Amino acid sequence: MIGHGLSALALGAALLTGSLSFAAQAAGTFTLTSPAFQDGGMLAQKYAGATPGNASCTGDNVSPPLNWSNPPTGTQSFALLLSDPEGRSGLGVSHLVAYGIPVSASGFAEGDLTLGKGFIGGKNSPGTAVYHGPCPPAGSGLHHYTFVLIATDLPPHALGPGLTREQLLEKLHGHAKGGAGIIGRFGQ
Repeated sequence: MIGHGLSALALGAALLTGSLSFAAQAAGTFTLTSPAFQDGGMLAQKYAGATPGNASCTGDNVSPPLNWSNPPTGTQSFALLLSDPEGRSGLGVSHLVAYGIPVSASGFAEGDLTLGKGFIGGKNSPGTAVYHGPCPPAGSGLHHYTFVLIATDLPPHALGPGLTREQLLEKLHGHAKGGAGIIGRFGQ
């Protein structure tokens, strides 16, 4: 006999409801994915940079497609950062600084980040406001290209263009609601 007036059936229902609630919470996790590569997987050659005169840039500089779901409550816009922590001999390279992405967006199609579609462009390490694909030097091994999507409580046009990664992070201090990430690897 179960105390406090609960029957075995009521207790079972309560446990089931609790487990379903837990499953719904787990399914509601803020996530960033790509149909072009798995987390930790290899990026295709076409996603590598295409800077003329740079022998390390061996691709087409096409940005990969990205999708996200379940942004945190209170999100008004997103910011997207792409960096290579192994670049510049471990000092890191910023490949994309994008923000002002409307909360109504749920992803970018292939090439959108290269074309500057759907975001306000910041300033990456090469000094551009759009996607700059991987250009790791030959013999430097596989680099990890970290895509981080930040949910913010800022309206989409709250920040002007041209912010560096560091400037953006400073502006987002106290306004970040959550983050989601995915890593693609690439090497020559």
